[in-house]
Amino acid sequence: MPTAVSDPTAPVQPPPATRILSIDALRGLVMFTMIYVNDIAGAPHRLIPDWMVHFSDRHHGGSGMTFVDVVFPAFVFIVGMSIPFALGSRIARGEPLWKIAGHIVARTLALLAIGILMVNGESAARGTPDWSPELWSYTMFLSAIFAFCTISPPSAGPGRERFWKKFSLGLRGIGFAGMIYCAFTFHGRHDQAIITLSPFSIHTSWYGILGLIGWSYLVASVVFLLFRANRTALLGCLILLLCLYPADKSGLFENFPLSHFVGIGEMLGAHPAIAVAGLLLASILVAPEMRTNRARLSFTLLMVAGCAAGALLLSGLYGISKNNATPSWCLWSCAITAALWLGFYYLCDVASVKIVARPLAAAGSNVLLAYLLSEMLPNPFHLGGLEETGLLPAMACSIAWAGLLLLATVGLNRVGVRLKL
Repeated sequence: MPTAVSDPTAPVQPPPATRILSIDALRGLVMFTMIYVNDIAGAPHRLIPDWMVHFSDRHHGGSGMTFVDVVFPAFVFIVGMSIPFALGSRIARGEPLWKIAGHIVARTLALLAIGILMVNGESAARGTPDWSPELWSYTMFLSAIFAFCTISPPSAGPGRERFWKKFSLGLRGIGFAGMIYCAFTFHGRHDQAIITLSPFSIHTSWYGILGLIGWSYLVASVVFLLFRANRTALLGCLILLLCLYPADKSGLFENFPLSHFVGIGEMLGAHPAIAVAGLLLASILVAPEMRTNRARLSFTLLMVAGCAAGALLLSGLYGISKNNATPSWCLWSCAITAALWLGFYYLCDVASVKIVARPLAAAGSNVLLAYLLSEMLPNPFHLGGLEETGLLPAMACSIAWAGLLLLATVGLNRVGVRLKL
């Protein structure tokens, strides 16, 4: 890493195999914001201003976005930025392609499974006797945490590593069994089940946030395996994925069997395009010819300007809409997230401002656990009804809850508890 901010041409050492401080810090900020906006959405409607909710929630018709509409795509963008390091390290170790592909498929299926369970849980009505919706929900979330939990205390000596490995495998077995049990015992409104065996079907109105991330991860990972850090090819894939949206809207995939299971224009086109944009930006961190601050600054600024220009040009076609995943919304989200990353890059990787870098990077290293806990647990700061007295108290309750959850996950991470898909 460069030693001074003042010299933009200073050579930059190759990044670590799996972790970049600025990416972790940005991920931590995005997860903090995600928990905050999800929580404050439960405050009284009259208190929350228009700019603090999804654009379509309050604005009848029209086109636009608020900062809330950037949170989800920012996380998808960061998923794409992480791929060159996560999969690149596997390739560097000489891992066979079939094994890497298996890892990608397994991770995608895991995200889809948790997402489907969470979506169905929102409509839980009844289950087996004494199986209340609340109990089903807690069991489902705990099972999901156990299923992908790895416990490896840093203080454990060499003789204890095998024990913790077996213990983690045991927890995972319990977690997977719990997820399967929850899937088969669930009953929603109108007696709707998640899984039916005859005929076989899986019910979901949509795939949930984690499911959408899973589809985006799958497509972006395939793109990376095909083109690695070839920026021209990655840019071409980004454009082609965005083109799937108008193709879908024009009815091109109407009779395509896959369209019955997944929205091709949105889930396999627009959302993955955001992840590929993140992949494109991260490629400058692994390219030998991009090892100076000036080169990275120039590329990122050009990318921000290009995405913003594209968003402006396309806004009249389908408008700006998160719910519809329009190309203009995708490109605005990419431009904003890339600009945010550039700021974190100079704060964390160049200037090494530890007061910013360390807490956010620590919070961003175990975000799946923080997200599941935030969806599973009620905000204890709401018990006194403080959030109903005004906007500032409501914001304070949500900020405190987001901060507490991230602190808890940082603490769990330091004692060796992580979620690993």
